[in-house]
Amino acid sequence: MTPLTYEQAGVDYDKIDPLKVAAQRAAASTATQLARHGFSEVQASRGESAYVVDVGPFYLASIVECLGSKALVADEMARLTGTSHYASIAQDTIAMAVNDLITVGATPLVVQAYWAAGGSDWFGDAARSTALVEGWKRACEICGVAWGGGETPALAGIVEAGRIDLAASCTGIVNPKQRLSVGDALAAGDAIVMLGSSGIHANGVSLARKLAERLPQGWLTPIDERGTRFGDVLLAPTTLYSPVTEALWQAGIAPHYSANITGHGWRKLLRHPKALTYRITHVPPVPPVLAFIAEHAGHDAQEAYSTFNMGAGFALFVAAGDAQRCVDVARAQGIEAWVAGRVDAGPKQLLIEPLSLRFGDEALQLR
Repeated sequence: MTPLTYEQAGVDYDKIDPLKVAAQRAAASTATQLARHGFSEVQASRGESAYVVDVGPFYLASIVECLGSKALVADEMARLTGTSHYASIAQDTIAMAVNDLITVGATPLVVQAYWAAGGSDWFGDAARSTALVEGWKRACEICGVAWGGGETPALAGIVEAGRIDLAASCTGIVNPKQRLSVGDALAAGDAIVMLGSSGIHANGVSLARKLAERLPQGWLTPIDERGTRFGDVLLAPTTLYSPVTEALWQAGIAPHYSANITGHGWRKLLRHPKALTYRITHVPPVPPVLAFIAEHAGHDAQEAYSTFNMGAGFALFVAAGDAQRCVDVARAQGIEAWVAGRVDAGPKQLLIEPLSLRFGDEALQLR
C-alpha cells in the first residue's frame, strides 16, 4: 500500500507556513496603531493561537478560524443516509475559534459567524439551516459566550454550488491580568497534562476525505466489528475545552502555557519559542477512527502524531504540584485527562518516549 500523505490530500504546510510567518512579520509593524487609543499589544502573543491587546484594566484577546473541509463530509453523509450533521459541525466551527482563544488564558465573550454559501439556494433548505443555527447556539451556551451576529454571503463562483464555508471569530477577556498565559512562566519542572479528544476534531479531514476514496465502501465503510461507519465517526463534534479552563481558574490553577492540538498534530507542543525538552511518558489511548486512518493510510507513528491529535486535543503546562488536580478538574467537566509528561531543561524537542518518537525544533516553524 502506498502511504497517503497530507500533501497528497492538498495540504502542504511547507508551502503554507512561510506565508503565515511573512504575514506575522508584516502584521507586527501595525501594532503601533494601538498607541493612538492608549492601548498596546502583548508582544509575546505574536505567533500564539490568539492575539492579545492590553487595554488597561484587563486584556482583550481575539481569533478567527474556519471549519475547513468537514462540511463536505457532512454533505456526503446527508446524501448517503439522509441524516444532517450540521448541528455537530456548527460546534466544530465554534471549537476551532474558542479552543484557540483560551490558550492565552482568555474567557470567551463574543462569537461572530461567517457562513459563505455557493449560492442563495443553500439557505433554502430549512432543516439544514435550522440544524446549523441550533448547533451554533448550543455550542455558544456550552462555552458561556454570546453570539453577536455574523455574515451570510452567497458567493456563486467563489464557493462551489451546494457547498458552504463555515468560520467564526471570537473575542475574549483576560481578567484579572494574572490569567494571561503566553508562556512567560513555562519552565523546566512543569507537568504536561493532556485533555482527551472526541476523534479527528476538524484537523486532518482533507486526508480522511482522500482516504475515503480508497475504502471499499467509501464513507459507509465500517471501522469496527459493531459496524460503525467511517463517515459518521468522522463527524463526532470537536470537544469544547473552555469549561475546563474556566474551572481551572476557579480552582486556583493558572496554566503556565497551553497548546490547542490541531494542524501539525503533536508538533504543536513545540509552539513556544523557549528552548525546552517536552518529555511524554504516557500516551493517551488513540480513538478508533484515528487508528483506522493511520492503518489504512499507511502511516507510521511519526507521520500519525505529526498530523493528527491522536486522542489528545489540548495540552496544559502546569506546575508539577497542580498536575493531578488539573486532571481531576477536567474529569469533573466530563473531559478525560492524563498527566502525560514533563518539561525538562535541554534542547528544544518533543520526545514521545513510549513510541520512541522525536520531533526537533525544525518540526514546527510558525514564527
